[in-house]
Amino acid sequence: MVEVFKTNVADVRVAQEIINQIHEHFGHYRANFALDDCDKILRINCVNGFVSATEVIEIVEKNGYTACILVHDFQPRSFIF
Repeated sequence: MVEVFKTNVADVRVAQEIINQIHEHFGHYRANFALDDCDKILRINCVNGFVSATEVIEIVEKNGYTACILVHDFQPRSFIF
């Protein structure tokens, strides 16, 4: 499963430290940041199971930053037949 978070992390060194902490705490997660994105995306891929969003957010917040799940506003198109 993949979970995507919006953050306010802008520094590459801070992002790497948060990634290291996530990997230490969750050996089965693969984390990466897209700091060039306007939402400063943190993407977590869990190779076996679900991502614990609460615990990921806690790790980010312990570093003095914010994170929230990025909700995809997908609206399917209506088709007329």
